[in-house]
Amino acid sequence: MVPRDRPIVIGHRGASGYRPEHTRAAYELAFELGADAVEPDIVASKDGVLVLRHENEISGTTDVAARPEFAHLRATKTIDGHALTGWFTEDFTWAQLATLRATERLPELRGTEFDGQFGILRLSDLLEIIDAEGRPLILVAEIKHATYFDSIGLPLADLVAESLAGWATHENLIVESFEQTVLRQVRERGVPGRTVFLAEASGSPADAEHGPSYAEHLTDAGLARLADEVDGVSVDKKLLLDARGTVTTTDLVDRAHDAGLEAYTWTLRAENRFLAPSFRLGSDPAAFGDWRAEFDLILSTGVDGVFADQPDLALQARDA
Repeated sequence: MVPRDRPIVIGHRGASGYRPEHTRAAYELAFELGADAVEPDIVASKDGVLVLRHENEISGTTDVAARPEFAHLRATKTIDGHALTGWFTEDFTWAQLATLRATERLPELRGTEFDGQFGILRLSDLLEIIDAEGRPLILVAEIKHATYFDSIGLPLADLVAESLAGWATHENLIVESFEQTVLRQVRERGVPGRTVFLAEASGSPADAEHGPSYAEHLTDAGLARLADEVDGVSVDKKLLLDARGTVTTTDLVDRAHDAGLEAYTWTLRAENRFLAPSFRLGSDPAAFGDWRAEFDLILSTGVDGVFADQPDLALQARDA
C-alpha cells in the first residue's frame, strides 16, 4: 500500500486516457503503469448484474446504436432529473450486454483506434483483474444513480454488498457516491472499507431534493456533518483551484482534513481541453498542455488521492 503521507493515484475508469474506459485493457494498463487503485462506475443490468459503465445510458461508450437487434430498446427516461434518450443497461440482460463492444467516449480527443476491440465488464471481472495483479491494490467503487435504480427495483447497495462479500477489506476498498443514502446503506449492510461522498462544483445530490446543495456540504459546518457519516470527500478539481488570473489553490483540502475527512479530487487529465486556461499550450484541445504544472499545483494542496486518466503522468508528478 502507498504510504499515507503520499496521495494515492487512482486510474480513472482504468487508464482511460489511453484505452476506452472501463475495458479490460484500460484497467490492466492502469496497473501496468503503476496505479495504486482503479475506479469503476457501477450500474446494473435488467437481471441484477453489476456492470462497469460511466452511465446507465450506453450509446456513448458502446456500439449499441449500430446493433439493429437492440433498436427496440431505445428509450427516453428521466435520470436524476435529466431527460435522456438512448439505451440503458437496466433494459438489457447481462447476456445481451456481453455481446456489445466498447467505444471511446471522447473520440474527438482520443480517436477511435481501439473501438470494437474490447467487450464490457462486470464488477466481478474487475475483481479478478485486481486479484491477478499480485500486489496490494485499492478498488474505488463509484455507485451511480442509486436512487433511480432503487425506484426500479434494482437496489445497488444490496447488489454491491453481495458482490463484494468475502473480497472487500478496510484496506482494499473505498465506496463513493454522489448520494449519501447509498453510502449509508452500504455501511448498514456490513461492507468494509471507507466511504467517500462525491461533490460537484454546483447542484445538489439526487437523493436529497430539498436537502443541502453540494456547496452547503462543503462549508465548515457541512464538512463537520459529513464527518459523522463518511470517511472522506471527493471533489471536482475546480474546487481546489482558483483560476482567476494566476492559478492558486483554495483551502478546501485543509478544511476537510480539519473536519477529520480524507480529501480526494477528480479528474487529472493532460489534454488542453481539461486544463485550467493558463496551463494550456497552443490551440489544439487534444494536445497535452502544461499538465505537470497543474498536477503539481493540485498535489500541493495535500490531497489524499487523485483520479487520473493518465495515471503514469500523475505518478510522475507525485513521485518527483
